[in-house]
Amino acid sequence: MQIKYNGKTKALSLPWTKIFASEYFGIFSFAFLTAIAAQITIPIKPVPFTLQTMTVVLAGATLGAKRGAYSQLLYLAAGAIGLPVFAVLPESGYGIARFFSTTGGFLLAFPLAAFATGALVQKYKSYFAVVASMFIGEVIIIISGTIFLNSFFVHNFSESIKVAAGIFSIWTSVKVFTAAAIYFGLKKTKVD
Repeated sequence: MQIKYNGKTKALSLPWTKIFASEYFGIFSFAFLTAIAAQITIPIKPVPFTLQTMTVVLAGATLGAKRGAYSQLLYLAAGAIGLPVFAVLPESGYGIARFFSTTGGFLLAFPLAAFATGALVQKYKSYFAVVASMFIGEVIIIISGTIFLNSFFVHNFSESIKVAAGIFSIWTSVKVFTAAAIYFGLKKTKVD
């Protein structure tokens, strides 16, 4: 396997080739990237703004439906056992308790959003289709989070929509177009 670095083509040794080609490498990488994205937080209550959802839809698009979903299941499992992978929100609890907090509905939708995004991107490859697929993944997360927030915390659907969906609408667009740019950048690098 060869890669381009600073305009020069370099050959990777066989063990590195196997590691980078391994499906497990991608799954672990995107679980790790989601954990990093969770730490980039703007503390808005009751649900903070993070870059997590961008990595969720990017995982689905890049890894495909199943592996994208597995990466997010791994991320959630790491958080459930108490590893510090979730956004730092002391009032929301730690470990598995986070799934029962105001952010639980969003988190629990990550595997489904990655799966849906990946399934659509595998079927439709155009720029428009990739962007639309990522928006669908984001909408799945927002709907799940809104319903969960309304059911267990706010108990007022219009207020839940304002708090969980309305506040993220502009940022969702920014995250989707950024994720699409990264996706097509990675795809172009793979082809070269």
